[in-house]
Amino acid sequence: MRQLSKRTQYGLRALYALSRRYGQGPVLISCLSEEEAIPKKFLEQILLSLKSYGLVESKKGKGGGYTLVRPPDKITIASVIRQMEGPLAPLPCASETRFRKCDECVDIETCGTRIVMRQVRDAIAEILDSTTLAMVCEKVDQARQTQNDPEGLTYEI
Repeated sequence: MRQLSKRTQYGLRALYALSRRYGQGPVLISCLSEEEAIPKKFLEQILLSLKSYGLVESKKGKGGGYTLVRPPDKITIASVIRQMEGPLAPLPCASETRFRKCDECVDIETCGTRIVMRQVRDAIAEILDSTTLAMVCEKVDQARQTQNDPEGLTYEI
């Protein structure tokens, strides 16, 4: 199976950080880099890409930095991944948007691998299309709260 590139993983982390600060003004690259442990030069390239995809905007000068273009509850994880990686499908023949028959395929309609990979693609799309940046931040906050809640721990001997 294909994995998300470091570029996309870092891009998502930067978007989560911007989501947490949505409405509070621009965030400096240096702050994002330090908070999210992303190499600054790499983050600069990623943010330029995210800007060209219409996900973030930048402001130059004093008080400048990056902000989300839309509220975090309006940006899906699928839209980010599609922009940064391309189709969600693990094979080109399973893609909805960039379908291409595999070179070694004998019969596309009866190919067992294609049938299964379409199901995989549909399951992935269902989850990622219905998950927003805001939802992920909320899940992270819940996980942190559970992790830091001493009453949530049970010890048995």
